Amino acid sequence: MKKPQHWHQWLLIALGLSLVILILLVPLLLIFSKALSGGLTLLWGNLNEDYMLHAIGLTLMVAAMTVPINLVFGVLLAWCITHYDFRGRKVLTTFVDIPYAVSPVVAGLCYLVVYGIESTLGQWFYDNDIQIMFAWPGIVMVTVFVTAPYVARILIPVMQTQGQDEETAALCLGANGWQIFRNITLPKIKWALLYGVVVTNARAVGEFGAVSVVSGTIINHTLTLPLLVDQLNNDYKTAAAFTAAALLALMALLTLLLKTFMEWRQRTLMQKAEAQ
Repeated sequence: MKKPQHWHQWLLIALGLSLVILILLVPLLLIFSKALSGGLTLLWGNLNEDYMLHAIGLTLMVAAMTVPINLVFGVLLAWCITHYDFRGRKVLTTFVDIPYAVSPVVAGLCYLVVYGIESTLGQWFYDNDIQIMFAWPGIVMVTVFVTAPYVARILIPVMQTQGQDEETAALCLGANGWQIFRNITLPKIKWALLYGVVVTNARAVGEFGAVSVVSGTIINHTLTLPLLVDQLNNDYKTAAAFTAAALLALMALLTLLLKTFMEWRQRTLMQKAEAQ
């Protein structure tokens, strides 16, 4: 990587930095300044409101349920795609990208059609006193759908690059599948796996579109933090809205720090592997 030497290169760098400041840093600073504009007393009072505490709890609960589901799903999917050659493998790889291509709002609407009370399946759930839509199970389902590709898409190229020589040798020596995965595969992919978990968690916490369709936006019941920001803003409760937004921004910054560390750690390990 060479250093810039000509004026147009420095101009391009300055333009990039200016856009980052205007588009990313200024709005972020504005969120925190608005949240603190009423003083710490008002900030603390907004944080202790029942609807705020419920939204925080629901958001964290949805993320805590979504991440393990997609962790298992992503690892199994990446293992199948990188270790087995079967008919339909390319189609399966393509299907992984469906949540990328489908709008979250459309995904939420599809779940509402399938599991809503007007469908046969939704009517069965209703008759058995099981509420899926307009309750936390529906929120978890659409969040799992939206975040499904992240772990798999991060692991697949890593596992393809590392190859299967060590795993094949272990298999020839009599190791079973679980022993191979635990002792050979997992140590090699652990940082990429943690990176996938961090990205999945960030997406789950900030999801708005799909959740807004299936939640019904019921205060103290189905409002996650992103939905609460929108609801408070519509109700002209500006200070409370920016308080919730600041919480989301803080979560995003923490996620960014973890993501940066994971990328650095993964890059360092790959460089060491290439050097060997």
